[in-house]
Amino acid sequence: MAAYIDIETSCDMEITVVGIYLSNRRFLQFVGSDIKRDAIIKSLRGVKRIFTYNGDRFDIPMIKKTLDIDLSSGFENYDLMCDCHRENLYGGLKGAETGLGIRRKTKGMDGYKALKLWNEYKEHGDRKALKTLLTYNKEDTVNLHKIKRLIKKRNGKKNIRA
Repeated sequence: MAAYIDIETSCDMEITVVGIYLSNRRFLQFVGSDIKRDAIIKSLRGVKRIFTYNGDRFDIPMIKKTLDIDLSSGFENYDLMCDCHRENLYGGLKGAETGLGIRRKTKGMDGYKALKLWNEYKEHGDRKALKTLLTYNKEDTVNLHKIKRLIKKRNGKKNIRA
């Protein structure tokens, strides 16, 4: 089984949201104080491969630093950014999505806006801001699977591991 992982962080570089989309089409999301080491480890039982976008530089090290979970050992890690760059798909995750024709409900949102949404929720209890942030994270996470599938289709399954 594979897992697609994306995180959101606060201005203080704390993990605020962890999205995990499993290849069995199950989506899990952990938010704020519900982000616990044991819960994340339990959710990854049976997973062999983890897919991220720029995860080698951001998500994987942040999870290790914050939650003391070393996703680089025990799992085969695959950073889809490398495949996107080979396909001349630049501009981060959103640029790759645009280049592959993937649409979003949260079009125009980015990591900076995600930080602001978390702040609105934490400072003012803005539930609408939290809902938008969670939708954004879910799209980021689920779209990793779509990116993998579309790049495989483009390349005749040569360059990317399933």
